[in-house]
Amino acid sequence: MEFITTPDNPVPGEPNLVSVTTRDGIALRTATWMPETEQPQGTVCILQGRAEFIEKYFEVVGELLDRGFAVVAFDWRGQGLSGRQVSNARKGHVRRFSDYRHDLEAIRDQILVPHMPEPHFGLAHSMGGAIALNAAYETWLPFRRLVTTTPMIALCIVKRTRTSAFFARILRFLGMGKTFVPGGGETSISTMPFKGNRLTSDPGRYARNAEAAHAIGAGAVGAPTVAWLDSAFRLMKRFADPRYAIKIRLPTLIVAAGADPVCATPATERFASRLKAGRVIVIPGARHEILMERDVIREQFWAAFDAFIPGTPDPQVGAKRDLAEVGLAAEQLDGGRVDPAVARSDDAPALGSGAPVPGSDDAAGTLDDRDQGRDVVRL
Repeated sequence: MEFITTPDNPVPGEPNLVSVTTRDGIALRTATWMPETEQPQGTVCILQGRAEFIEKYFEVVGELLDRGFAVVAFDWRGQGLSGRQVSNARKGHVRRFSDYRHDLEAIRDQILVPHMPEPHFGLAHSMGGAIALNAAYETWLPFRRLVTTTPMIALCIVKRTRTSAFFARILRFLGMGKTFVPGGGETSISTMPFKGNRLTSDPGRYARNAEAAHAIGAGAVGAPTVAWLDSAFRLMKRFADPRYAIKIRLPTLIVAAGADPVCATPATERFASRLKAGRVIVIPGARHEILMERDVIREQFWAAFDAFIPGTPDPQVGAKRDLAEVGLAAEQLDGGRVDPAVARSDDAPALGSGAPVPGSDDAAGTLDDRDQGRDVVRL
């Protein structure tokens, strides 16, 4: 077992690459790093989004090491070089989202608790953010604090959510849970052309990640399966309950993207407004993958992160103060605004002008019912 490296994406530090087995028998590729400092600030565990892999976060790992944190990164089941539950490794599949709990519990019990310096923090993205927030709601998340970028609270990439959710449920009932979503295939979203992409406005980082995706082969999975989509809709339905966020007491910072055409930033803001120990900041101009964005956007993220992590020894006592510091950092960097078109669920700010892309009707990326399957493919 080894990393798949490319010239523009070197391995940071001196990692320890191991395999962790979940209680249901899935092997997870896991990597740990220790900082050079004698007394680490703690450990940050990276929770990837859908279809991602450890190599994509090498730059982030290096930045965390420079801040004095130990780092844990792993590939969720069904993606990267972790185990699969289907024969076609290119399928982004999971039977149910509760299976991801087995993954995180294995990381907690076999890596974080016995080997990594405390306190433990979570840095999650998109699907990883949704998994982490649900774990925080169920009060078993093994972190003192959580930072999540563009969590999958609701989708704006799919215009008719109820119809799509019903369609996914029917297909699964008909025994098609392990098939690609309609219109989906083996091509990784990370290898699609930069022009019209929904992930980042930074061409350099996009090219780097595309090269890494090509190098890792089937580790960069293609479209999700019907079962994955059905499970995702079930979880997002829970997030829509106004009483849900109120029960999350873990100090949480949500960093949303002002030009996110994948996850619905207004829904994320509503969710965060109900958190007892949480705050949301919105970075103007950012697309879905904030950590893969332009430097000016990433600087705003790291300013907020540094104001919130590691925080005070008692997270409940210090959460409000540290979240206030996050707000100040965001104001100083002109954060906290949703691009107007995204507030209207319009993809224009992120996609700009150009040729139509899969799942779109025109250059602005306006979606309709005929393209729902292809829209989902680009998750």
